[in-house]
Amino acid sequence: MSASQTPPAAAAPGEDEPTLLVKIFGKDRPGITAGLFDTLAAYAVDVVDIEQVVTRGRITLCVLVTTPFPDQGTTGSSEGDLRATVHSWAESLSLQAEIISGRGDNRPRGVGRSHVTVLGHPLTAESTAAIAAAITATGGNIDRIFRLAKYPVTAVEFAVSGAETEALRTVLAPEAAKLRVDVAVVAAGLQRRAQRLVVMDVDSTLIQDEVIELFAAHAGCEAEVAEVTAAAMRGELDFEQSLHARVELLRGLDASVVELVRKEVRLTPGARTLVRTLKRLGYQVGVVSGGFTQVTDALQEELGLDFASANTLEIVDGKLTGRVTGAIVDRAGKARLLRQFAHEAGVPLVQTVAIGDGANDLDMLNTAGLGVAFNAKPVVREAAHTAVNVPFLDTVLYLLGITREEVEAADTHVE
Repeated sequence: MSASQTPPAAAAPGEDEPTLLVKIFGKDRPGITAGLFDTLAAYAVDVVDIEQVVTRGRITLCVLVTTPFPDQGTTGSSEGDLRATVHSWAESLSLQAEIISGRGDNRPRGVGRSHVTVLGHPLTAESTAAIAAAITATGGNIDRIFRLAKYPVTAVEFAVSGAETEALRTVLAPEAAKLRVDVAVVAAGLQRRAQRLVVMDVDSTLIQDEVIELFAAHAGCEAEVAEVTAAAMRGELDFEQSLHARVELLRGLDASVVELVRKEVRLTPGARTLVRTLKRLGYQVGVVSGGFTQVTDALQEELGLDFASANTLEIVDGKLTGRVTGAIVDRAGKARLLRQFAHEAGVPLVQTVAIGDGANDLDMLNTAGLGVAFNAKPVVREAAHTAVNVPFLDTVLYLLGITREEVEAADTHVE
């Protein structure tokens, strides 16, 4: 090839430069991708874009390449030769080929990019259609869709451009509630990958129980305490006043009850997987609780948590006094502790995730970069950035773009 025939250095084509979209369909098998590019290599074309997906053993491979220059290549010199050769190669493997002429690269994605994660149990065609239509109604364009998980829920992610993140949240939140699916909308970009602190509520979030009710069962006042707890979590009562009232009912309990309650605590399904996976990814993980350090300290040790803060039951002469000591961890306190943990971890608030279920979690959820209402009361679901309404805590991983396959692959490694 003479110097005058040398093609220009590889670069993204201009809007008016001719390009070819080569699409291959058929039964997947090893070697298809390599075979297509080996075929294209004979024409000295530059690769502009590639996308490949395999669904239930069927491959769809799309390659955008520059149109071959005249008199270049070893087996042919024209677009017509390339087309004939690719079709012949595809036919030899019982594949279908389609080649479409055009100009330039893909259209630039619209301003405003978001990841929309949809969780369904199951995920129906009806709900998927409604979510897609709602995205379109905001002016958004769905650029890509892929599956994050198939169990314990079906989780798919839509890469959306052309619509602002907040606008998508506003439109999709009521649609998700109506369809009984969970939808999370987060802004695209490096911040999503850089989230490095997750802070959780404990009662009815990290664990299935309300710790004060476990103590109350030993004091014979479980029903009375549960009624006050429910009202406080709905936001109907001041949390600090309700805490003092409930703790007073525990006065006189023997301190040995602490160990009994620790043994009764039940982690939420997926809690261990969530914490283990986050830690492997380099996240720091903490808990804040309106419950008691007598339980959260044990959870911190068991799960390897980086941070933990809660109220402390006062114990004198081996008996619960019916009082708590120190500053109360209430609604405002949880948000303050999130800021404190973020500062200690060296993580900007925008790169934090908070998870909770009750009204006293609202300030924390709204302070974090991403606030997740987990099986929450209505007032919390409506105010949080997103809601998860399935009983598996590790589904929060999908909201961070982590796939089930990645979780399982990490679990195969020896600790």
